[in-house]
Amino acid sequence: MANYPTIDSELLRTFVAIADHGGFTRAGQILNRTQSAVSMQMKRLEEDVLQRPLFRREGRQLIITAEGELLLGYARRILTLQSEVINSFREPNMVGVVRVGTPDDYVMRYLPAVLARFAQTYPMVQVEMHCEPSFQLLQRKDLDLTIVTREPGKEIGQLLKQEEVVWAQAAGFDLHELPTLPLAMFNSDCFCRAWACNALDAMGRDYRVAYTSPSLSAIMAVVGAGLAITAQLRSLIPAGMRIIGEQEKLPPMPSASIVLLRNDSNRNPVTECLAEYISEGFRL
Repeated sequence: MANYPTIDSELLRTFVAIADHGGFTRAGQILNRTQSAVSMQMKRLEEDVLQRPLFRREGRQLIITAEGELLLGYARRILTLQSEVINSFREPNMVGVVRVGTPDDYVMRYLPAVLARFAQTYPMVQVEMHCEPSFQLLQRKDLDLTIVTREPGKEIGQLLKQEEVVWAQAAGFDLHELPTLPLAMFNSDCFCRAWACNALDAMGRDYRVAYTSPSLSAIMAVVGAGLAITAQLRSLIPAGMRIIGEQEKLPPMPSASIVLLRNDSNRNPVTECLAEYISEGFRL
Protein backbone atom coordinates (compact mmCIF):
# COMPACT_ATOMS: atom_id res chain seq x y z
CA MET A 1 0.00 0.00 0.00
CA ALA A 2 1.29 3.47 -0.87
CA ASN A 3 2.47 5.52 2.07
CA TYR A 4 0.69 8.88 1.64
CA PRO A 5 1.45 11.86 3.89
CA THR A 6 -1.05 12.79 6.59
CA ILE A 7 -2.76 16.18 6.67
CA ASP A 8 -2.27 18.30 9.77
CA SER A 9 -5.69 19.44 11.03
CA GLU A 10 -4.27 22.93 11.62
CA LEU A 11 -3.55 23.19 7.89
CA LEU A 12 -7.17 22.26 7.19
CA ARG A 13 -8.41 24.75 9.77
CA THR A 14 -6.40 27.52 8.12
CA PHE A 15 -7.59 26.49 4.66
CA VAL A 16 -11.26 26.59 5.77
CA ALA A 17 -10.74 30.02 7.36
CA ILE A 18 -9.29 31.39 4.10
CA ALA A 19 -12.18 29.94 2.09
CA ASP A 20 -14.80 31.28 4.52
CA HIS A 21 -13.33 34.77 4.92
CA GLY A 22 -12.01 35.38 1.43
CA GLY A 23 -8.31 35.96 2.03
CA PHE A 24 -5.12 35.26 3.92
CA THR A 25 -5.18 38.50 5.93
CA ARG A 26 -8.70 38.03 7.30
CA ALA A 27 -8.03 34.35 8.01
CA GLY A 28 -4.91 35.31 9.95
CA GLN A 29 -6.94 37.75 12.04
CA ILE A 30 -9.55 35.09 12.81
CA LEU A 31 -6.91 32.48 13.71
CA ASN A 32 -4.61 34.97 15.49
CA ARG A 33 -1.74 34.28 13.06
CA THR A 34 0.33 36.54 10.84
CA GLN A 35 -0.36 36.67 7.13
CA SER A 36 3.07 35.19 6.43
CA ALA A 37 2.32 32.24 8.75
CA VAL A 38 -0.96 31.62 6.91
CA SER A 39 0.81 31.82 3.55
CA MET A 40 3.46 29.32 4.69
CA GLN A 41 0.77 26.90 5.86
CA MET A 42 -1.01 27.05 2.51
CA LYS A 43 2.25 26.62 0.62
CA ARG A 44 2.95 23.51 2.68
CA LEU A 45 -0.56 22.14 2.09
CA GLU A 46 -0.51 22.84 -1.66
CA GLU A 47 3.08 21.89 -2.50
CA ASP A 48 4.20 19.32 0.08
CA VAL A 49 0.98 17.48 0.95
CA LEU A 50 -1.57 17.67 -1.88
CA GLN A 51 0.59 18.88 -4.79
CA ARG A 52 -2.42 20.74 -6.16
CA PRO A 53 -3.29 24.49 -6.27
CA LEU A 54 -6.14 25.36 -3.92
CA PHE A 55 -6.49 29.09 -4.74
CA ARG A 56 -5.78 31.38 -7.67
CA ARG A 57 -5.61 35.16 -7.96
CA GLU A 58 -7.84 37.21 -10.25
CA GLY A 59 -6.70 40.77 -9.70
CA ARG A 60 -7.16 41.40 -6.01
CA GLN A 61 -9.69 38.62 -5.61
CA LEU A 62 -8.74 35.21 -4.23
CA ILE A 63 -10.63 32.42 -6.02
CA ILE A 64 -10.85 28.85 -4.77
CA THR A 65 -9.98 26.25 -7.43
CA ALA A 66 -11.94 23.12 -8.30
CA GLU A 67 -9.44 21.11 -6.23
CA GLY A 68 -9.97 23.56 -3.39
CA GLU A 69 -13.74 23.14 -3.54
CA LEU A 70 -13.27 19.37 -3.32
CA LEU A 71 -10.97 19.68 -0.33
CA LEU A 72 -13.29 22.14 1.42
CA GLY A 73 -16.04 19.55 1.86
CA TYR A 74 -13.59 16.97 3.20
CA ALA A 75 -11.91 19.53 5.48
CA ARG A 76 -15.18 20.57 7.11
CA ARG A 77 -16.14 16.95 7.77
CA ILE A 78 -12.69 16.05 9.15
CA LEU A 79 -12.68 19.03 11.53
CA THR A 80 -16.24 18.26 12.64
CA LEU A 81 -15.41 14.61 13.33
CA GLN A 82 -12.28 15.61 15.20
CA SER A 83 -14.34 17.95 17.38
CA GLU A 84 -16.89 15.20 18.02
CA VAL A 85 -14.20 12.73 19.09
CA ILE A 86 -12.63 15.19 21.53
CA ASN A 87 -16.00 16.25 22.95
CA SER A 88 -17.08 12.64 23.41
CA PHE A 89 -14.14 12.03 25.74
CA ARG A 90 -13.89 15.42 27.44
CA GLU A 91 -17.61 15.96 28.04
CA PRO A 92 -19.25 12.52 27.89
CA ASN A 93 -21.85 13.38 30.51
CA MET A 94 -23.01 16.74 29.22
CA VAL A 95 -26.75 16.91 29.93
CA GLY A 96 -29.53 19.43 29.64
CA VAL A 97 -32.43 20.63 27.52
CA VAL A 98 -32.11 22.89 24.47
CA ARG A 99 -35.22 24.56 23.07
CA VAL A 100 -34.82 25.20 19.33
CA GLY A 101 -37.25 27.24 17.26
CA THR A 102 -37.33 26.96 13.48
CA PRO A 103 -39.75 27.24 10.57
CA ASP A 104 -40.61 23.81 9.28
CA ASP A 105 -38.84 24.84 6.04
CA TYR A 106 -35.51 23.81 7.52
CA VAL A 107 -36.50 20.81 9.62
CA MET A 108 -36.35 18.20 6.86
CA ARG A 109 -33.71 19.92 4.71
CA TYR A 110 -30.98 20.71 7.24
CA LEU A 111 -31.70 19.49 10.77
CA PRO A 112 -31.90 15.67 10.53
CA ALA A 113 -28.15 15.29 9.88
CA VAL A 114 -27.33 17.99 12.45
CA LEU A 115 -29.40 16.37 15.20
CA ALA A 116 -28.15 12.87 14.35
CA ARG A 117 -24.50 13.90 14.77
CA PHE A 118 -25.27 15.88 17.92
CA ALA A 119 -27.20 13.00 19.51
CA GLN A 120 -24.40 10.56 18.78
CA THR A 121 -21.90 12.73 20.63
CA TYR A 122 -24.22 14.00 23.39
CA PRO A 123 -26.92 11.35 23.92
CA MET A 124 -28.00 12.81 27.28
CA VAL A 125 -29.00 16.20 25.87
CA GLN A 126 -32.72 16.63 25.15
CA VAL A 127 -33.63 18.81 22.16
CA GLU A 128 -37.10 20.38 22.01
CA MET A 129 -38.15 21.46 18.52
CA HIS A 130 -40.67 24.30 18.12
CA CYS A 131 -41.80 24.76 14.50
CA GLU A 132 -43.43 28.11 13.72
CA PRO A 133 -43.13 30.83 11.05
CA SER A 134 -40.21 33.23 11.43
CA PHE A 135 -42.35 36.23 12.44
CA GLN A 136 -43.83 34.23 15.34
CA LEU A 137 -40.47 32.84 16.46
CA LEU A 138 -39.01 36.35 16.63
CA GLN A 139 -41.60 37.25 19.29
CA ARG A 140 -40.75 34.35 21.59
CA LYS A 141 -38.42 34.77 24.56
CA ASP A 142 -38.39 31.17 25.83
CA LEU A 143 -36.24 29.60 23.11
CA ASP A 144 -32.50 28.96 23.47
CA LEU A 145 -31.69 28.88 19.75
CA THR A 146 -33.85 30.24 16.95
CA ILE A 147 -33.43 29.82 13.19
CA VAL A 148 -35.32 32.41 11.14
CA THR A 149 -35.39 33.85 7.64
CA ARG A 150 -34.63 37.56 7.30
CA GLU A 151 -34.69 40.13 4.54
CA PRO A 152 -31.37 41.52 3.23
CA GLY A 153 -30.20 44.36 5.41
CA LYS A 154 -32.26 43.14 8.38
CA GLU A 155 -29.97 40.29 9.45
CA ILE A 156 -29.56 39.79 13.18
CA GLY A 157 -27.58 37.15 15.02
CA GLN A 158 -25.30 34.75 13.13
CA LEU A 159 -25.63 34.44 9.37
CA LEU A 160 -25.99 30.74 8.48
CA LYS A 161 -26.70 30.97 4.78
CA GLN A 162 -27.80 33.42 2.11
CA GLU A 163 -29.95 32.04 -0.67
CA GLU A 164 -31.76 33.16 -3.77
CA VAL A 165 -35.55 32.97 -3.79
CA VAL A 166 -36.74 31.18 -6.94
CA TRP A 167 -40.01 30.37 -8.68
CA ALA A 168 -40.96 26.69 -8.98
CA GLN A 169 -43.73 24.50 -10.36
CA ALA A 170 -44.25 20.76 -10.78
CA ALA A 171 -42.34 19.10 -13.60
CA GLY A 172 -44.50 18.54 -16.65
CA PHE A 173 -46.77 21.53 -15.99
CA ASP A 174 -46.81 24.97 -17.63
CA LEU A 175 -48.84 27.01 -15.17
CA HIS A 176 -46.74 30.06 -16.04
CA GLU A 177 -48.57 30.16 -19.39
CA LEU A 178 -51.97 30.69 -17.74
CA PRO A 179 -53.40 34.23 -18.03
CA THR A 180 -53.67 34.37 -14.23
CA LEU A 181 -50.92 32.69 -12.22
CA PRO A 182 -52.18 30.50 -9.33
CA LEU A 183 -49.80 30.90 -6.37
CA ALA A 184 -49.23 28.73 -3.31
CA MET A 185 -47.52 30.82 -0.63
CA PHE A 186 -47.01 31.18 3.09
CA ASN A 187 -49.48 33.29 5.05
CA SER A 188 -49.59 37.06 4.68
CA ASP A 189 -46.84 37.79 7.26
CA CYS A 190 -44.18 36.12 5.06
CA PHE A 191 -41.94 38.64 3.31
CA CYS A 192 -41.25 36.14 0.49
CA ARG A 193 -44.94 36.29 -0.33
CA ALA A 194 -44.79 40.08 -0.33
CA TRP A 195 -41.74 39.97 -2.60
CA ALA A 196 -43.50 37.65 -5.06
CA CYS A 197 -46.71 39.68 -5.17
CA ASN A 198 -44.91 43.02 -5.43
CA ALA A 199 -42.66 41.74 -8.23
CA LEU A 200 -45.65 40.45 -10.20
CA ASP A 201 -47.55 43.69 -9.63
CA ALA A 202 -44.56 45.70 -10.85
CA MET A 203 -44.45 43.83 -14.16
CA GLY A 204 -48.23 43.90 -14.57
CA ARG A 205 -48.61 40.11 -14.34
CA ASP A 206 -52.02 38.82 -13.27
CA TYR A 207 -52.03 36.34 -10.39
CA ARG A 208 -54.13 35.06 -7.51
CA VAL A 209 -53.00 33.56 -4.22
CA ALA A 210 -54.89 30.31 -4.57
CA TYR A 211 -53.42 28.41 -1.61
CA THR A 212 -51.90 29.54 1.68
CA SER A 213 -50.39 27.63 4.57
CA PRO A 214 -47.80 28.13 7.33
CA SER A 215 -46.41 24.70 6.39
CA LEU A 216 -43.85 24.24 3.62
CA SER A 217 -44.81 20.59 3.19
CA ALA A 218 -48.44 21.62 2.54
CA ILE A 219 -47.36 24.22 -0.02
CA MET A 220 -45.09 21.74 -1.77
CA ALA A 221 -47.89 19.16 -1.87
CA VAL A 222 -50.11 21.65 -3.70
CA VAL A 223 -47.33 22.67 -6.09
CA GLY A 224 -46.33 19.05 -6.65
CA ALA A 225 -49.89 18.24 -7.70
CA GLY A 226 -49.64 20.85 -10.46
CA LEU A 227 -52.14 23.20 -8.85
CA ALA A 228 -49.96 26.27 -8.28
CA ILE A 229 -46.59 27.99 -8.58
CA THR A 230 -44.58 29.02 -5.52
CA ALA A 231 -41.55 31.18 -4.68
CA GLN A 232 -39.18 29.70 -2.08
CA LEU A 233 -35.49 29.46 -1.19
CA ARG A 234 -33.64 27.47 -3.84
CA SER A 235 -32.43 24.77 -1.42
CA LEU A 236 -36.01 24.00 -0.36
CA ILE A 237 -37.20 23.10 -3.87
CA PRO A 238 -37.47 19.27 -4.08
CA ALA A 239 -36.01 17.28 -6.95
CA GLY A 240 -39.39 16.62 -8.58
CA MET A 241 -40.05 20.28 -9.21
CA ARG A 242 -38.89 22.61 -11.95
CA ILE A 243 -37.27 25.95 -11.19
CA ILE A 244 -38.55 28.64 -13.56
CA GLY A 245 -37.77 32.31 -14.00
CA GLU A 246 -37.18 35.07 -16.52
CA GLN A 247 -37.35 32.68 -19.47
CA GLU A 248 -40.96 31.94 -18.41
CA LYS A 249 -41.57 35.71 -18.05
CA LEU A 250 -41.45 35.70 -14.27
CA PRO A 251 -39.67 38.49 -12.39
CA PRO A 252 -36.27 37.91 -10.73
CA MET A 253 -36.33 37.57 -6.96
CA PRO A 254 -33.81 38.77 -4.34
CA SER A 255 -31.89 36.64 -1.86
CA ALA A 256 -32.93 35.97 1.73
CA SER A 257 -30.77 35.31 4.79
CA ILE A 258 -31.08 32.39 7.19
CA VAL A 259 -29.81 33.43 10.63
CA LEU A 260 -29.30 31.82 14.03
CA LEU A 261 -30.28 33.72 17.17
CA ARG A 262 -29.02 32.90 20.66
CA ASN A 263 -30.89 33.68 23.87
CA ASP A 264 -28.31 35.65 25.86
CA SER A 265 -30.15 34.97 29.12
CA ASN A 266 -29.55 31.22 28.82
CA ARG A 267 -26.20 30.73 27.10
CA ASN A 268 -24.39 27.63 28.33
CA PRO A 269 -22.02 24.96 26.96
CA VAL A 270 -24.93 22.77 25.83
CA THR A 271 -26.66 25.43 23.73
CA GLU A 272 -23.36 26.77 22.38
CA CYS A 273 -22.33 23.28 21.29
CA LEU A 274 -25.61 22.68 19.44
CA ALA A 275 -25.29 26.14 17.87
CA GLU A 276 -21.91 25.09 16.42
CA TYR A 277 -23.44 21.90 15.00
CA ILE A 278 -26.28 23.90 13.41
CA SER A 279 -23.82 26.39 11.90
CA GLU A 280 -21.78 23.56 10.42
CA GLY A 281 -24.87 21.80 9.10
CA PHE A 282 -26.02 24.82 7.11
CA ARG A 283 -22.60 25.13 5.46
CA LEU A 284 -22.56 21.54 4.16
